[in-house]
Amino acid sequence: MSTLHIRGGRIIDPSRDLDEVGDMWIENGRIVDRPAAKADRTIDATGCLVTPGFVDLHASFREPGSEEDETIATGSAAALAGGFTTVAVLPDSEPPVDHRAAAEFVIRQGERARQCRVLPLGTVTQGRKGEDLAEMGQLVDGGAVGFSEGKRSINNAEVMRRGLQYASMFSRPILHQPTVPELVSGGVMHEGYHSVVFGLRGMPTAAEEIMVRRDIALAELTGGHIHLMCISSQGSVEEIRQAKQAGIRVTADVSPHHLLLTDESLRGYDPNYKVDPPLRSQEHIDGLIAGLKAGVIEAIASDHQPHAPEKKECEVDLAPFGICTLETVLPVCVAALIVPGHLQWLHLIRLLTVGPANVLKLESCGLSPGCKADVTIIDPDAKWTVRAKEFRSRSRNTPFDGRTMTGRVRHTIVGGEVRYSGANCESVEKV
Repeated sequence: MSTLHIRGGRIIDPSRDLDEVGDMWIENGRIVDRPAAKADRTIDATGCLVTPGFVDLHASFREPGSEEDETIATGSAAALAGGFTTVAVLPDSEPPVDHRAAAEFVIRQGERARQCRVLPLGTVTQGRKGEDLAEMGQLVDGGAVGFSEGKRSINNAEVMRRGLQYASMFSRPILHQPTVPELVSGGVMHEGYHSVVFGLRGMPTAAEEIMVRRDIALAELTGGHIHLMCISSQGSVEEIRQAKQAGIRVTADVSPHHLLLTDESLRGYDPNYKVDPPLRSQEHIDGLIAGLKAGVIEAIASDHQPHAPEKKECEVDLAPFGICTLETVLPVCVAALIVPGHLQWLHLIRLLTVGPANVLKLESCGLSPGCKADVTIIDPDAKWTVRAKEFRSRSRNTPFDGRTMTGRVRHTIVGGEVRYSGANCESVEKV
Protein backbone atom coordinates (compact mmCIF):
# COMPACT_ATOMS: atom_id res chain seq x y z
CA MET A 1 0.00 0.00 0.00
CA SER A 2 1.31 3.44 -0.92
CA THR A 3 0.51 6.47 1.20
CA LEU A 4 0.35 10.04 -0.05
CA HIS A 5 0.39 13.08 2.22
CA ILE A 6 -1.02 16.38 0.87
CA ARG A 7 0.32 19.03 3.20
CA GLY A 8 -0.96 22.48 4.12
CA GLY A 9 -3.58 22.98 1.40
CA ARG A 10 -6.90 24.79 1.58
CA ILE A 11 -9.27 21.82 1.54
CA ILE A 12 -12.58 22.55 -0.19
CA ASP A 13 -15.18 19.78 0.03
CA PRO A 14 -18.64 20.85 -1.18
CA SER A 15 -20.19 17.57 -0.02
CA ARG A 16 -19.59 18.75 3.57
CA ASP A 17 -19.55 22.53 2.97
CA LEU A 18 -15.96 22.35 4.18
CA ASP A 19 -13.43 25.10 3.47
CA GLU A 20 -10.39 25.01 5.74
CA VAL A 21 -6.62 24.72 5.68
CA GLY A 22 -5.27 21.33 6.67
CA ASP A 23 -3.56 18.10 5.69
CA MET A 24 -4.92 15.10 3.82
CA TRP A 25 -3.75 11.51 3.64
CA ILE A 26 -4.42 8.96 0.93
CA GLU A 27 -3.80 5.27 1.45
CA ASN A 28 -4.48 2.41 -0.95
CA GLY A 29 -6.53 4.65 -3.24
CA ARG A 30 -8.80 6.00 -0.48
CA ILE A 31 -8.78 9.07 1.73
CA VAL A 32 -8.00 8.20 5.36
CA ASP A 33 -7.97 10.02 8.69
CA ARG A 34 -4.38 9.13 9.37
CA PRO A 35 -2.23 6.46 7.75
CA ALA A 36 -0.98 3.49 9.69
CA ALA A 37 2.60 4.29 8.71
CA LYS A 38 4.67 7.24 7.57
CA ALA A 39 3.70 8.60 4.14
CA ASP A 40 5.69 7.35 1.16
CA ARG A 41 5.24 10.63 -0.68
CA THR A 42 4.30 14.21 0.15
CA ILE A 43 2.90 17.09 -1.88
CA ASP A 44 3.33 20.57 -0.45
CA ALA A 45 -0.02 22.25 -1.21
CA THR A 46 0.64 25.48 0.67
CA GLY A 47 -1.29 28.30 -1.00
CA CYS A 48 -3.24 25.83 -3.13
CA LEU A 49 -6.80 24.54 -3.15
CA VAL A 50 -7.33 20.82 -2.57
CA THR A 51 -10.65 19.76 -4.05
CA PRO A 52 -12.46 16.64 -5.21
CA GLY A 53 -11.57 15.68 -8.76
CA PHE A 54 -13.67 17.50 -11.34
CA VAL A 55 -16.46 15.57 -13.07
CA ASP A 56 -17.41 16.44 -16.65
CA LEU A 57 -20.96 15.70 -17.78
CA HIS A 58 -20.31 15.67 -21.51
CA ALA A 59 -17.30 15.82 -23.82
CA SER A 60 -16.64 14.49 -27.30
CA PHE A 61 -13.61 12.21 -27.72
CA ARG A 62 -14.41 11.30 -31.39
CA GLU A 63 -13.13 7.71 -31.21
CA PRO A 64 -13.86 5.72 -33.28
CA GLY A 65 -14.40 7.54 -36.54
CA SER A 66 -12.69 10.94 -36.23
CA GLU A 67 -9.38 10.22 -34.54
CA GLU A 68 -7.84 13.18 -36.39
CA ASP A 69 -9.83 15.38 -33.97
CA GLU A 70 -9.35 13.47 -30.73
CA THR A 71 -8.96 10.00 -29.27
CA ILE A 72 -9.98 8.61 -25.92
CA ALA A 73 -6.30 8.62 -24.91
CA THR A 74 -5.63 12.25 -25.92
CA GLY A 75 -9.00 13.48 -24.66
CA SER A 76 -8.55 11.88 -21.26
CA ALA A 77 -5.01 13.30 -21.06
CA ALA A 78 -6.44 16.76 -21.74
CA ALA A 79 -9.05 16.14 -19.05
CA LEU A 80 -6.35 15.40 -16.48
CA ALA A 81 -4.56 18.64 -17.36
CA GLY A 82 -7.85 20.44 -16.76
CA GLY A 83 -8.34 18.85 -13.33
CA PHE A 84 -10.97 16.31 -14.40
CA THR A 85 -10.78 12.84 -12.90
CA THR A 86 -14.04 11.62 -14.47
CA VAL A 87 -15.47 12.40 -17.92
CA ALA A 88 -18.76 11.21 -19.43
CA VAL A 89 -18.21 10.83 -23.18
CA LEU A 90 -20.90 11.74 -25.69
CA PRO A 91 -21.94 8.88 -28.00
CA ASP A 92 -21.27 10.86 -31.19
CA SER A 93 -18.55 8.60 -32.56
CA GLU A 94 -18.83 6.75 -35.88
CA PRO A 95 -20.36 4.28 -35.38
CA PRO A 96 -22.22 5.78 -32.43
CA VAL A 97 -22.47 4.21 -28.99
CA ASP A 98 -25.88 2.66 -29.59
CA HIS A 99 -25.14 -0.92 -28.50
CA ARG A 100 -23.43 -2.69 -25.62
CA ALA A 101 -20.14 -3.48 -27.36
CA ALA A 102 -19.63 0.17 -28.25
CA ALA A 103 -20.10 1.24 -24.61
CA GLU A 104 -17.67 -1.45 -23.48
CA PHE A 105 -15.15 -0.27 -26.08
CA VAL A 106 -15.17 3.26 -24.59
CA ILE A 107 -14.55 1.86 -21.12
CA ARG A 108 -11.73 -0.43 -22.30
CA GLN A 109 -10.00 2.35 -24.21
CA GLY A 110 -10.23 4.57 -21.15
CA GLU A 111 -8.69 1.87 -18.98
CA ARG A 112 -5.87 1.35 -21.48
CA ALA A 113 -5.14 5.07 -21.54
CA ARG A 114 -4.79 5.14 -17.73
CA GLN A 115 -5.57 8.82 -17.50
CA CYS A 116 -8.93 9.94 -16.08
CA ARG A 117 -11.99 7.75 -15.56
CA VAL A 118 -13.91 7.55 -18.84
CA LEU A 119 -17.65 6.78 -18.71
CA PRO A 120 -19.79 6.22 -21.80
CA LEU A 121 -23.11 7.86 -22.54
CA GLY A 122 -25.31 5.73 -24.79
CA THR A 123 -27.52 7.00 -27.59
CA VAL A 124 -31.25 7.42 -27.10
CA THR A 125 -32.00 6.20 -30.62
CA GLN A 126 -30.45 3.71 -33.00
CA GLY A 127 -27.74 5.35 -35.08
CA ARG A 128 -28.60 8.76 -33.55
CA LYS A 129 -31.30 9.03 -36.23
CA GLY A 130 -34.02 10.21 -33.83
CA GLU A 131 -36.40 7.40 -34.79
CA ASP A 132 -36.25 3.98 -33.09
CA LEU A 133 -35.01 3.69 -29.51
CA ALA A 134 -31.64 2.09 -28.89
CA GLU A 135 -31.34 -1.00 -26.68
CA MET A 136 -31.10 1.01 -23.47
CA GLY A 137 -30.94 -2.00 -21.17
CA GLN A 138 -27.98 -3.43 -23.05
CA LEU A 139 -26.24 -0.06 -22.99
CA VAL A 140 -26.64 0.11 -19.22
CA ASP A 141 -25.25 -3.41 -18.93
CA GLY A 142 -22.30 -2.22 -21.02
CA GLY A 143 -21.60 0.62 -18.57
CA ALA A 144 -23.58 3.58 -19.94
CA VAL A 145 -24.24 6.12 -17.17
CA GLY A 146 -26.86 8.06 -19.15
CA PHE A 147 -28.28 8.62 -22.61
CA SER A 148 -27.81 11.40 -25.14
CA GLU A 149 -27.86 12.17 -28.84
CA GLY A 150 -24.84 14.43 -28.41
CA LYS A 151 -25.21 17.77 -30.17
CA ARG A 152 -28.28 16.58 -32.06
CA SER A 153 -31.69 17.33 -30.63
CA ILE A 154 -34.51 14.80 -30.52
CA ASN A 155 -37.13 16.56 -32.59
CA ASN A 156 -39.83 13.88 -32.33
CA ALA A 157 -41.74 14.42 -29.07
CA GLU A 158 -43.06 10.84 -29.01
CA VAL A 159 -39.53 9.45 -29.31
CA MET A 160 -38.39 11.65 -26.43
CA ARG A 161 -41.42 10.59 -24.38
CA ARG A 162 -40.65 6.90 -24.82
CA GLY A 163 -36.97 7.54 -24.24
CA LEU A 164 -37.66 9.18 -20.89
CA GLN A 165 -39.95 6.33 -19.89
CA TYR A 166 -37.36 3.67 -20.68
CA ALA A 167 -34.44 5.61 -19.21
CA SER A 168 -36.31 5.97 -15.93
CA MET A 169 -36.59 2.18 -15.72
CA PHE A 170 -32.81 2.11 -15.36
CA SER A 171 -32.57 5.26 -13.19
CA ARG A 172 -30.58 7.05 -15.90
CA PRO A 173 -31.00 10.62 -17.16
CA ILE A 174 -31.33 11.73 -20.76
CA LEU A 175 -28.86 14.51 -21.51
CA HIS A 176 -30.38 16.64 -24.24
CA GLN A 177 -29.26 19.81 -25.98
CA PRO A 178 -32.57 21.63 -26.43
CA THR A 179 -32.85 23.12 -29.92
CA VAL A 180 -35.59 23.33 -32.52
CA PRO A 181 -33.54 22.39 -35.61
CA GLU A 182 -35.69 24.29 -38.10
CA LEU A 183 -35.10 27.57 -36.27
CA VAL A 184 -31.29 27.35 -36.35
CA SER A 185 -30.71 25.71 -39.72
CA GLY A 186 -27.90 27.55 -41.50
CA GLY A 187 -27.29 29.74 -38.46
CA VAL A 188 -23.82 30.87 -37.38
CA MET A 189 -24.25 33.04 -34.30
CA HIS A 190 -26.77 34.50 -31.83
CA GLU A 191 -29.61 36.29 -33.55
CA GLY A 192 -29.52 39.91 -32.49
CA TYR A 193 -27.90 43.27 -33.14
CA HIS A 194 -24.44 41.88 -33.90
CA SER A 195 -25.65 39.20 -36.31
CA VAL A 196 -27.26 41.97 -38.38
CA VAL A 197 -24.15 44.15 -38.24
CA PHE A 198 -21.82 41.26 -39.12
CA GLY A 199 -24.11 39.94 -41.84
CA LEU A 200 -24.21 36.43 -40.37
CA ARG A 201 -27.33 34.30 -40.09
CA GLY A 202 -28.69 34.25 -36.56
CA MET A 203 -29.80 31.49 -34.18
CA PRO A 204 -32.63 32.81 -31.98
CA THR A 205 -33.01 32.04 -28.29
CA ALA A 206 -36.54 30.87 -29.09
CA ALA A 207 -35.03 27.75 -30.67
CA GLU A 208 -33.71 26.76 -27.25
CA GLU A 209 -36.56 28.02 -25.10
CA ILE A 210 -39.30 26.24 -27.08
CA MET A 211 -37.50 22.90 -26.76
CA VAL A 212 -36.80 23.50 -23.07
CA ARG A 213 -40.53 23.91 -22.48
CA ARG A 214 -41.29 20.73 -24.42
CA ASP A 215 -38.68 18.68 -22.59
CA ILE A 216 -39.92 19.89 -19.22
CA ALA A 217 -43.49 18.98 -20.18
CA LEU A 218 -42.41 15.47 -21.20
CA ALA A 219 -40.40 15.03 -18.00
CA GLU A 220 -43.51 15.97 -16.03
CA LEU A 221 -45.65 13.58 -18.08
CA THR A 222 -43.30 10.58 -17.74
CA GLY A 223 -41.63 11.21 -14.40
CA GLY A 224 -38.29 10.78 -16.18
CA HIS A 225 -35.11 12.75 -15.54
CA ILE A 226 -34.22 15.24 -18.29
CA HIS A 227 -30.87 16.98 -18.10
CA LEU A 228 -30.61 20.05 -20.32
CA MET A 229 -27.12 20.56 -21.72
CA CYS A 230 -25.45 23.87 -22.55
CA ILE A 231 -28.21 26.24 -21.48
CA SER A 232 -27.51 29.66 -23.00
CA SER A 233 -30.69 31.73 -22.60
CA GLN A 234 -32.01 33.62 -19.61
CA GLY A 235 -35.50 32.54 -20.67
CA SER A 236 -34.43 28.90 -20.32
CA VAL A 237 -33.18 29.59 -16.80
CA GLU A 238 -36.60 30.92 -15.81
CA GLU A 239 -38.37 27.89 -17.33
CA ILE A 240 -36.09 25.53 -15.40
CA ARG A 241 -36.58 27.47 -12.18
CA GLN A 242 -40.35 27.12 -12.42
CA ALA A 243 -40.08 23.43 -13.28
CA LYS A 244 -37.92 22.74 -10.25
CA GLN A 245 -40.37 24.54 -8.02
CA ALA A 246 -43.11 22.29 -9.43
CA GLY A 247 -41.08 19.19 -8.52
CA ILE A 248 -40.30 18.13 -12.09
CA ARG A 249 -37.11 16.08 -12.53
CA VAL A 250 -35.07 18.53 -14.56
CA THR A 251 -31.41 19.47 -14.17
CA ALA A 252 -29.18 21.68 -16.31
CA ASP A 253 -25.61 22.69 -17.02
CA VAL A 254 -23.84 25.59 -18.67
CA SER A 255 -20.47 25.69 -20.43
CA PRO A 256 -17.72 28.09 -19.27
CA HIS A 257 -17.42 30.02 -22.54
CA HIS A 258 -21.12 30.92 -22.38
CA LEU A 259 -20.38 32.68 -19.08
CA LEU A 260 -17.49 34.80 -20.36
CA LEU A 261 -17.78 35.48 -24.10
CA THR A 262 -20.51 37.42 -25.89
CA ASP A 263 -21.77 37.36 -29.47
CA GLU A 264 -19.65 40.44 -30.17
CA SER A 265 -16.65 38.06 -30.17
CA LEU A 266 -17.59 37.11 -33.76
CA ARG A 267 -16.60 40.61 -34.90
CA GLY A 268 -13.39 39.21 -36.38
CA TYR A 269 -15.17 36.25 -38.02
CA ASP A 270 -12.88 33.86 -36.15
CA PRO A 271 -14.31 30.30 -36.44
CA ASN A 272 -12.95 29.49 -32.98
CA TYR A 273 -15.78 31.57 -31.52
CA LYS A 274 -18.41 29.59 -33.42
CA VAL A 275 -20.17 27.29 -30.96
CA ASP A 276 -23.52 25.53 -30.58
CA PRO A 277 -25.48 26.95 -28.85
CA PRO A 278 -24.01 30.28 -29.93
CA LEU A 279 -22.41 32.85 -27.69
CA ARG A 280 -25.21 35.14 -26.53
CA SER A 281 -25.49 38.78 -25.47
CA GLN A 282 -24.52 40.09 -22.05
CA GLU A 283 -28.10 40.01 -20.72
CA HIS A 284 -28.16 36.24 -21.26
CA ILE A 285 -24.80 35.81 -19.52
CA ASP A 286 -26.21 37.73 -16.58
CA GLY A 287 -29.22 35.42 -16.54
CA LEU A 288 -27.01 32.32 -16.58
CA ILE A 289 -24.87 33.59 -13.71
CA ALA A 290 -28.02 34.41 -11.73
CA GLY A 291 -29.17 30.83 -12.39
CA LEU A 292 -25.89 29.45 -11.05
CA LYS A 293 -26.06 31.60 -7.93
CA ALA A 294 -29.65 30.55 -7.24
CA GLY A 295 -28.97 26.85 -7.77
CA VAL A 296 -31.22 26.60 -10.82
CA ILE A 297 -28.21 25.38 -12.84
CA GLU A 298 -26.32 22.78 -10.83
CA ALA A 299 -23.34 21.96 -13.02
CA ILE A 300 -20.69 23.42 -15.29
CA ALA A 301 -19.73 21.12 -18.18
CA SER A 302 -16.83 21.52 -20.58
CA ASP A 303 -18.77 20.68 -23.76
CA HIS A 304 -15.37 19.77 -25.21
CA GLN A 305 -15.76 19.78 -29.02
CA PRO A 306 -12.32 19.25 -30.63
CA HIS A 307 -11.74 19.70 -34.36
CA ALA A 308 -8.58 19.13 -36.39
CA PRO A 309 -6.98 22.44 -37.51
CA GLU A 310 -7.86 22.02 -41.17
CA LYS A 311 -11.55 21.81 -40.29
CA LYS A 312 -11.61 25.17 -38.53
CA GLU A 313 -9.31 27.00 -40.95
CA CYS A 314 -12.04 28.16 -43.29
CA GLU A 315 -14.81 30.75 -43.56
CA VAL A 316 -16.82 31.10 -40.37
CA ASP A 317 -20.09 30.05 -41.99
CA LEU A 318 -18.48 26.80 -43.26
CA ALA A 319 -16.54 25.87 -40.12
CA PRO A 320 -17.91 23.30 -37.66
CA PHE A 321 -19.23 24.40 -34.28
CA GLY A 322 -17.19 23.85 -31.14
CA ILE A 323 -14.33 24.77 -28.83
CA CYS A 324 -11.55 22.56 -27.44
CA THR A 325 -12.23 23.32 -23.77
CA LEU A 326 -11.07 20.71 -21.27
CA GLU A 327 -7.75 22.36 -20.46
CA THR A 328 -9.18 25.86 -19.97
CA VAL A 329 -12.37 25.20 -17.97
CA LEU A 330 -10.83 26.29 -14.66
CA PRO A 331 -9.27 29.63 -15.72
CA VAL A 332 -12.35 30.58 -17.77
CA CYS A 333 -14.55 29.94 -14.73
CA VAL A 334 -12.17 32.00 -12.60
CA ALA A 335 -12.38 34.90 -15.07
CA ALA A 336 -16.17 34.67 -15.42
CA LEU A 337 -17.20 33.88 -11.83
CA ILE A 338 -14.46 34.23 -9.20
CA VAL A 339 -12.68 37.44 -10.24
CA PRO A 340 -15.92 39.47 -10.63
CA GLY A 341 -17.12 38.13 -7.26
CA HIS A 342 -20.19 36.29 -8.56
CA LEU A 343 -19.28 33.04 -6.78
CA GLN A 344 -17.01 31.89 -3.98
CA TRP A 345 -14.64 28.97 -4.51
CA LEU A 346 -16.81 26.54 -2.53
CA HIS A 347 -19.74 27.14 -4.88
CA LEU A 348 -17.64 26.90 -8.04
CA ILE A 349 -16.10 23.60 -6.93
CA ARG A 350 -19.59 22.27 -6.19
CA LEU A 351 -20.59 23.06 -9.79
CA LEU A 352 -17.57 21.13 -11.07
CA THR A 353 -17.83 18.12 -8.74
CA VAL A 354 -20.89 17.33 -6.63
CA GLY A 355 -23.37 18.84 -9.08
CA PRO A 356 -22.41 16.76 -12.13
CA ALA A 357 -21.80 13.63 -10.02
CA ASN A 358 -25.34 13.86 -8.65
CA VAL A 359 -26.79 14.17 -12.16
CA LEU A 360 -25.14 10.88 -13.16
CA LYS A 361 -25.66 9.27 -9.74
CA LEU A 362 -21.96 8.57 -9.34
CA GLU A 363 -20.20 7.53 -6.16
CA SER A 364 -19.81 10.42 -3.74
CA CYS A 365 -16.99 12.67 -4.91
CA GLY A 366 -16.12 14.24 -1.59
CA LEU A 367 -12.94 14.28 0.47
CA SER A 368 -14.24 12.47 3.56
CA PRO A 369 -12.31 9.49 4.93
CA GLY A 370 -13.32 6.39 3.00
CA CYS A 371 -14.00 8.23 -0.27
CA LYS A 372 -12.07 7.23 -3.37
CA ALA A 373 -9.03 9.45 -3.72
CA ASP A 374 -9.88 11.47 -6.82
CA VAL A 375 -8.34 14.84 -6.01
CA THR A 376 -7.46 18.04 -7.86
CA ILE A 377 -4.87 20.49 -6.52
CA ILE A 378 -5.19 24.05 -7.85
CA ASP A 379 -3.00 27.11 -7.68
CA PRO A 380 -5.75 29.78 -7.66
CA ASP A 381 -3.38 32.70 -8.18
CA ALA A 382 -1.14 31.27 -10.91
CA LYS A 383 -1.02 33.46 -13.99
CA TRP A 384 -0.23 31.70 -17.23
CA THR A 385 -0.59 32.15 -20.95
CA VAL A 386 -2.69 29.63 -22.85
CA ARG A 387 -0.63 27.99 -25.60
CA ALA A 388 -2.84 25.85 -27.80
CA LYS A 389 0.17 24.16 -29.35
CA GLU A 390 1.00 22.77 -25.90
CA PHE A 391 -2.43 21.22 -25.34
CA ARG A 392 -2.59 17.56 -24.51
CA SER A 393 -5.66 17.42 -26.69
CA ARG A 394 -5.07 16.50 -30.32
CA SER A 395 -6.96 19.63 -31.42
CA ARG A 396 -6.20 23.33 -31.00
CA ASN A 397 -9.53 25.09 -31.67
CA THR A 398 -9.68 27.56 -28.79
CA PRO A 399 -10.40 31.30 -28.76
CA PHE A 400 -8.19 31.64 -25.67
CA ASP A 401 -4.89 30.90 -27.40
CA GLY A 402 -2.36 33.54 -26.31
CA ARG A 403 -4.57 34.91 -23.55
CA THR A 404 -3.10 35.31 -20.05
CA MET A 405 -5.38 33.75 -17.46
CA THR A 406 -5.49 33.11 -13.72
CA GLY A 407 -5.86 29.75 -11.98
CA ARG A 408 -4.11 26.54 -12.95
CA VAL A 409 -4.22 22.87 -12.04
CA ARG A 410 -1.04 21.73 -10.31
CA HIS A 411 -1.78 18.05 -9.76
CA THR A 412 -4.57 15.64 -10.64
CA ILE A 413 -4.85 12.45 -8.60
CA VAL A 414 -6.97 9.48 -9.71
CA GLY A 415 -7.52 6.62 -7.30
CA GLY A 416 -4.64 7.81 -5.13
CA GLU A 417 -2.19 7.95 -8.06
CA VAL A 418 -0.71 11.27 -9.19
CA ARG A 419 -1.41 11.11 -12.91
CA TYR A 420 -0.79 14.74 -13.82
CA SER A 421 1.61 17.40 -12.59
CA GLY A 422 1.53 20.76 -14.33
CA ALA A 423 4.37 22.74 -15.82
CA ASN A 424 6.69 24.38 -13.31
CA CYS A 425 5.05 22.44 -10.45
CA GLU A 426 7.11 20.88 -7.72
CA SER A 427 7.32 17.15 -8.24
CA VAL A 428 5.93 14.85 -5.63
CA GLU A 429 8.42 14.56 -2.82
CA LYS A 430 9.54 11.08 -1.79
CA VAL A 431 10.01 10.81 1.92
